Amino acid sequence: MRWLITGAGGMLGHDVVEELTRRGEDVVGLDRSALDITRPEAVAAAVRDHRPDLVVNCAAYTAVDDAETDEARALEINGDGPRFLARACAAHDARLIHLSTDYVFSGETGTGGPYPENHPPAPRTAYGRTKLAGERAVLEELPGASAVVRTAWLYGVHGTNFVRTMIGLEARRDTLDVVDDQRGQPTWSADVAERIADLGPRLGPDAHGVFHATASGEATWYELAREVFSLLGADPDRVRPTSSAAFPRPAPRPAYSALAHGRWQEIGLPPPREWRSALHEALPRIRKEGPTS
Repeated sequence: MRWLITGAGGMLGHDVVEELTRRGEDVVGLDRSALDITRPEAVAAAVRDHRPDLVVNCAAYTAVDDAETDEARALEINGDGPRFLARACAAHDARLIHLSTDYVFSGETGTGGPYPENHPPAPRTAYGRTKLAGERAVLEELPGASAVVRTAWLYGVHGTNFVRTMIGLEARRDTLDVVDDQRGQPTWSADVAERIADLGPRLGPDAHGVFHATASGEATWYELAREVFSLLGADPDRVRPTSSAAFPRPAPRPAYSALAHGRWQEIGLPPPREWRSALHEALPRIRKEGPTS
């Protein structure tokens, strides 16, 4: 198989290229400077020239707060871009894995447990609306040969993310106030990359549609920060709980965004591992790269 990864300069895109390379796959990674997915002619040329069997779209507008006042631009990248990719894949008999987000759901509490893959979307933010538009475009343009992989609460070695920030703040702050009223699934980007690499060869008439790639279990940001402090050998009581009201943002954050994983078992793969197990393995690698503030 030949793989083409868009958004390869980002945290997850970098990990997908790295994982596929480790497996000995034929992979081409294109960052934003190499491919602007909002330009249909550029997308068509990239798929025509590289002739991939499978495209993984990691390119996205991810500035959740900025999207509230820049929804048109976010829609170009998150909605139009995936449609252009799906059309190009259809024209060249390629398959497509498109990355999406928990923000397509309302994020309200009282859902009765993690959102299953077929739960009706109800985005409350511009970012969520644009990502949902991308999901629908991919599934409409490339039915039977595409998958939408939703993930959330990503952290990893590359780029700015919550875990790397906590590592930096532990060294500089005596105490730290962290939100304790948002619950989700801290997810290592390298685990998502592995799941994408596993899904690719299976993708087809019997394995397509929506999948959720988040860690198992649940935590709040406060609980995640305490776990990071503990793994650093620091006193977790230096992390203090606070509410979302203490950090007002233009875009509302989901109070509950845990995702269920039933589709993986349908195609013969186990559910993702528990978030603490992944964090314990990831943290030493992240520390080697240095923290971000």
